[in-house]
Amino acid sequence: MGKYEVMKRASEVDLSTVKYKAENIKAPHLTGFSFKLFVNLLEAPLIGSLIVDSLKKDNGMTKIFRNTVIPEEPMFRPEFPSQEPEHDVVVVGEDESPIDRLETALKCLPQYDPSHSLHTEPMSSFRYWKIRDYAYAYRSKLTTPLQVAKRIISIIEEFGYDKRPTPFLISFDANEVIKQAEASTQRFEQGNPISVLDGIFVTIKDDIDCLPHPTNGGTTWLHEDRSVEKDSAVVSKLRSCGAILLGKANMHELGMGTTGNNSNYGTTRNPHDPKRYTGGSSSGSAAIVAAGLCSAALGTDGGGSVRIPAGLCGITGLKTTYGRTDMTGSLCEGGTVEIIGPLASSLEDAFLVYAAILGSSSADRFNLKPSPPCFPKLLSHNGSNAIGSLRLGKYTKWFNDVNSSDISDKCEDILKLLSNNHGCKVVEIVVPELEEMRAAHVISIGSATLSSLTPYCEAGKNSKLSYDTRTSFAIFRSFSASDYITAQCLRRRLMEYHMNIFKDVDVIVTPTTGMTAPVIPPDALKNGETNFQVTTDLMRFVLAANLLGFPAVSVPVGYDKEGLPIGLQIMGRPWAEATILGLAAAVEELAPVTKKPAIFYDILNTN
Repeated sequence: MGKYEVMKRASEVDLSTVKYKAENIKAPHLTGFSFKLFVNLLEAPLIGSLIVDSLKKDNGMTKIFRNTVIPEEPMFRPEFPSQEPEHDVVVVGEDESPIDRLETALKCLPQYDPSHSLHTEPMSSFRYWKIRDYAYAYRSKLTTPLQVAKRIISIIEEFGYDKRPTPFLISFDANEVIKQAEASTQRFEQGNPISVLDGIFVTIKDDIDCLPHPTNGGTTWLHEDRSVEKDSAVVSKLRSCGAILLGKANMHELGMGTTGNNSNYGTTRNPHDPKRYTGGSSSGSAAIVAAGLCSAALGTDGGGSVRIPAGLCGITGLKTTYGRTDMTGSLCEGGTVEIIGPLASSLEDAFLVYAAILGSSSADRFNLKPSPPCFPKLLSHNGSNAIGSLRLGKYTKWFNDVNSSDISDKCEDILKLLSNNHGCKVVEIVVPELEEMRAAHVISIGSATLSSLTPYCEAGKNSKLSYDTRTSFAIFRSFSASDYITAQCLRRRLMEYHMNIFKDVDVIVTPTTGMTAPVIPPDALKNGETNFQVTTDLMRFVLAANLLGFPAVSVPVGYDKEGLPIGLQIMGRPWAEATILGLAAAVEELAPVTKKPAIFYDILNTN
């Protein structure tokens, strides 16, 4: 007779008895021929199920889903209790136009001083050009969107965007970019730019619809079965603000990986070290921003896919509350863990893009009842007045579970500066059942992805997928309906734990990732790789924001001994984007000087 465990209800668990359990992943790391052989075995009728069952048993998933009784009811997507209003913020309307929201956002920023940017001598220390630098340069006739477009195009064409290894883009149309830039230049010449985003170059991840480009999700074939008839909801908002949409960014195929490896189009390299991964799945979006080619990019985040590459590439990445951005017109539409969010080289720029694209769909407004969107007041360089009252939740054993103490040390240094400079209080917390959360997230995102793609796979497209995507799908197919329901019971249970934590703290702080950018094995470039330990290290801290729908932001806080970027993650209560953005702005000002990436293009240098 087998044994089973009956869990206590979450409300009855004594947190003082919770022991932190470091993750110990038992799975092979494979590349090259051995990886291809492994995938073929996984897909074989009998031996495949034996391999998957063994992997699940060795990694504790069988015990969680087959040998545990969970008393909570299922929660099939995040359900949030009503929230207290945020303090010292500016409330904006869901129905305001993106242009009006941008005007409000600009009033929340410190006054722009061109003497700190375009009118200085060659910079003594490296800095990225910001959106307001471009806007000032256009208004002052120092350059035009058309001139900037031609410079960007020359760089992209020099790379050969459609030749391996693609550095940044999957789909690019120079004539389309010129057309947008000419229209923007004309608006500036006539003295009527649409908004601060007019003439600003933004790249769109390849799982978000953006005319005239196909949406392939990093595959080679999806455009054959799914046509793009119009812009996605978020792209439509950016276009209405005058943004120039540069093209479709490279990504880990179908978002099914955290490294950014893509054997179909070539693997995007990390601008800080081209021998290393960018992180994924929004790999091209992060890299093109980190390399200075555009001010911002859109990514999707279903398992850290905005925050992980932002952390590894030394930029800012924002994951909004589930339902805060409209997913209509994206491959993630209908999922229960995904959002669309901005990646940018500064908190200010991420904030401006967020201001333009926010807005729940009509269905989410009815079902999720979001709190009104709010903006932080970033008027002083010392951050908002509300910063000092914030309580920062830190689970020390989890916080320190990283591959290098450089990561936890840099993040700890920032927390000390927040305490000393702003008066923030660090509160020790316990986050129970982290292993269960990882398992519930795998089934939640995997089941949704498989559901949307099964018709294509049944029609013969499975063989056209990359080997690492096929590995993921083989595992996802092994989960049953009862496993899925159990995962959703765990989701409700974990929501209760976290909402209780948020009674005592305002945010939860962790490193963004448990490791800095991993080296790309040469054998992985042609056919990909499977490395569940790297996946676990990269995803260790990001999952709660996806499974439970909380807002979270990754902000750079320094570098390890090899010069690789380190990110701090700030996760907040539901709908509390203003709180995490305000705190992230304070972190940004306290962080060490930004290092120039090994691959960087000084697009706006007017000297």
